[in-house]
Amino acid sequence: MPQFDTVIKNGTVFDGQRTPRFNGDIGIKDGYVASIGGKIHSSDAGKVIDATGLNVAPGFIDLHTHYDSQVFWDPWCSISSWHGVTSVAIGNCGFGFAPCKPEDQDRAMLTMSRNEAVPLESMQEGMPWDWETYPEFLDSLDRTPKGVNMLSYMPLNPLMAYVMGLEAAKSRPANEAEMAEMHRLMKEGLEAGGCGWSAQIGENDIQRDYDGTLMITNLMTHDDLLSFARVLREVGRGFIQCIGASQDLTEKLADESGRPVIYNVLGVATDQHGAAMPQYKDTIKWLDDCNARGTRVFAQALTAENNFQFTFEEWNLFDSSPVWREMTLGTVEERAVKMADPERRAAAKAEFDDSEYGGVGIVFSLDQLIVGELHKPELDHYTGWTVTEIAKDRDCHPVDAMLDIALEDDMKALFVTAPRPTDMAAMKEVANSAFALPGVSDGGAHTKFITLGRYPTEFLALLVRDNEVMDLEQAHWRLSAYPALAAGFRDRGTIREGAPADIVIYDLEALEMGETEKAYDYPAGAWRLVRKPEGYRHIMVNGEETFVDGECTGATSGKLLRHGSA
Repeated sequence: MPQFDTVIKNGTVFDGQRTPRFNGDIGIKDGYVASIGGKIHSSDAGKVIDATGLNVAPGFIDLHTHYDSQVFWDPWCSISSWHGVTSVAIGNCGFGFAPCKPEDQDRAMLTMSRNEAVPLESMQEGMPWDWETYPEFLDSLDRTPKGVNMLSYMPLNPLMAYVMGLEAAKSRPANEAEMAEMHRLMKEGLEAGGCGWSAQIGENDIQRDYDGTLMITNLMTHDDLLSFARVLREVGRGFIQCIGASQDLTEKLADESGRPVIYNVLGVATDQHGAAMPQYKDTIKWLDDCNARGTRVFAQALTAENNFQFTFEEWNLFDSSPVWREMTLGTVEERAVKMADPERRAAAKAEFDDSEYGGVGIVFSLDQLIVGELHKPELDHYTGWTVTEIAKDRDCHPVDAMLDIALEDDMKALFVTAPRPTDMAAMKEVANSAFALPGVSDGGAHTKFITLGRYPTEFLALLVRDNEVMDLEQAHWRLSAYPALAAGFRDRGTIREGAPADIVIYDLEALEMGETEKAYDYPAGAWRLVRKPEGYRHIMVNGEETFVDGECTGATSGKLLRHGSA
């Protein structure tokens, strides 16, 4: 009988621990790395993978995803898994589906259909809803076939709605009895295997409820928020993921909890010419200062180009603007009526003219917005033009140009943000900063607008291979071991004897992100944007190949990581 189930032979091994690369063989038995050696005889293997000329590395760990619903119809949580991700964290930003009373299920799905733009019809058809409590939700995840490993936060929005009721939670602080019950349920959830809790904070957030109102955690008092931090101190483990919090509040959360905080987002903002603006340097210095004082804060770093494409049929990422938020609520027909209204247009144009960046909802400038696809022959000549160019051609305001094109094309006109060169010097500082974790994929969310799940491929191909922002030893530590350490994955992120065999085998020179395309592969016929990479030869989760040369094997060897391990 073979000593090993699988042997990976002759690969260049990056073990994720910043050990210098070496050529060696890896023996896998019962889902674990059993041996790492110079040479393992092929006769000792049930299966041999020839990795000659290829890199062998630990699977990537994606800390910022929203696969809370998608995992029920897509066990592999693509597109992340296509790009080498073998473990994900869900329940980010305070959003999720547990705890949830049966009568509130539809409302929970409506919420997620706007704040994270998950297709409502897909959730309605694809989710089993065989839980009410958070521990029951974890049990449902546990028995659901998975092609990736999964760690789950306990999100605060559903917890507070469950105990207080949605309207009460949005209108007042919790009373003493409600807070005691929420603390009890949080401890129950942590005991069941939750890794901590998450929240979206701030009063002018872009991610809104389905009716355009702020989420519960955007409205909650800081005292209530800090009380949840103290639950982690009582329990003595777990961590916090927050987005939108001020640096001061983030520090208080870390100090009150005594636990690490994952701060979102560290990114490189650029001016209209593509040059980096200096704010990221201040954030890096703040992170250094926090950790020097013993306040443990990590930052999720946006290391992939954050480009968008959208139609006004579903676009919701102008929601920080009251004018645009109101215009983009409702059915497609209702949106069209509002976008044609002169008074609403006047307000939108006034906001545009007053904007520091000449943008819409302070998201991007219209001279960077390109018409990517049109469906009426009489409009086709505008394909490839920027909104600003169309405005000049029509002698009208840019906002009028954008909305007119949308309406004339029956709201189907596709707008895309123009690609702009990455300020690689600034990105090098961010990627190499001491407490930065690459990611912010938003996997499973905004699937008709972005494809940030490609970030590991972009990190290796664009940043490391093409621009040498760091060596591969450092890159694989950052993509795997470092996020595992920060977020409480106890046995993942490295290739070492005794560790689960989550492994990526790839051809660095062939690594490409793939083209953006539509895939009609969601329940109820919904579509999404995807990018299928090239260069990944084998992706293994717990010792089983889930993808070979980009094709899914059907293996569902992923596990629910209660308390960070399984």
